[in-house]
Amino acid sequence: MSAKTRILFLCTGNACRSQMAEGFARADRGEAVEAFSAGVEKHGLDPRAVVVMAEAGVDISDQASKLVSELPDVAFDYVVTLCGSAHDLCPFFPGPVKKVHVPFEDPPALAAGAASEEEALDRYREVRDAIRAFVAGLPQNLEAAD
Repeated sequence: MSAKTRILFLCTGNACRSQMAEGFARADRGEAVEAFSAGVEKHGLDPRAVVVMAEAGVDISDQASKLVSELPDVAFDYVVTLCGSAHDLCPFFPGPVKKVHVPFEDPPALAAGAASEEEALDRYREVRDAIRAFVAGLPQNLEAAD
């Protein structure tokens, strides 16, 4: 039996997209991957992300926004950047880690012009569903991206 693929999902503030990816990876792909998330900055967990993830049956309310430097000492197999800023500012990771950039729209930015809370949540749901579809193919779709 092979070890799980260790994946770090990296985003700017570790508030939304990377938290969603970590949540889905743990809930839906836990048999194949060991998931972590972090940011190049720390913005706090986005409450709307918690709401839409709960709607999808995944509780991320106990997850916390963290910096890469706060992670346990793990030899990651993949570092997946989920936004352009994280991709541009991605720190150096020693060893044979593979970096993959898989950008997703920023839910808070998409929701900024929403006329109602429900419309704002709809923008989060769109990104949530795209992230879930991506995570469903882990780790194979990362291996194909090499």
